[in-house]
Amino acid sequence: MTDLTLGATHRTLRDEVTAELRRRILSGELAQGERLVEDRLAAVLGVSRNPVRESIRVLAAEGFVQVVPRIGATVATLSAEEGAELFDVRIAIEGLAARLAARKRTPASVERLRRVLEAARQAVDGGRLGAVADLNTAFHLAVGEAAGNSYLNLMMTPMLQRAQWVFSQTASVRGPHSWSEHLGMCEAIAAGDEDEAEARAVAHVAAARRSFLTAVGRSDLRTTNYAND
Repeated sequence: MTDLTLGATHRTLRDEVTAELRRRILSGELAQGERLVEDRLAAVLGVSRNPVRESIRVLAAEGFVQVVPRIGATVATLSAEEGAELFDVRIAIEGLAARLAARKRTPASVERLRRVLEAARQAVDGGRLGAVADLNTAFHLAVGEAAGNSYLNLMMTPMLQRAQWVFSQTASVRGPHSWSEHLGMCEAIAAGDEDEAEARAVAHVAAARRSFLTAVGRSDLRTTNYAND
């Protein structure tokens, strides 16, 4: 955030407030279970209550906020079980995305992946965990776009927003590993090796799943026997 309040900009306030509240949830500035008071948030962001109220509705639909009638809104709590379910879906979808990205690769799509990876390497080296989480999501979105499947992209965007929430809890541990795993995925995609790209994507998500479950103390939660899990 800069010193300029959101209310002083000329962009759509609801979208701006939604993006800022989502960022604060993902970063942990707004903790899981924390109550969201409209007046307080409006004052902090320099806007009226209306865009805050609308943004809370959007975030509730995305699963980041829980709204209880006559009680109010709180930041949702991501349980170990929900996290495990998310990884089950990610393994299936991101494996397919990597396979399609390798099949439909172009010089432009490969270059974009490499640019994101270079930025991620610099963020990891600099210990900028917030940037690492953002770039982790950016890489997976770039793979999805390289796959060239509109239905896949519709599923990946909201899924990866939730995945970033999970990643932010393990970024300090996963950051360096995630970068090197992404590098392997990128090279397989660039080579047009569909089987290898899919295998590396599945192994990457499986490793992230293990890290998350270890962090929340629930290594007992299992999934279908995917490769390398």
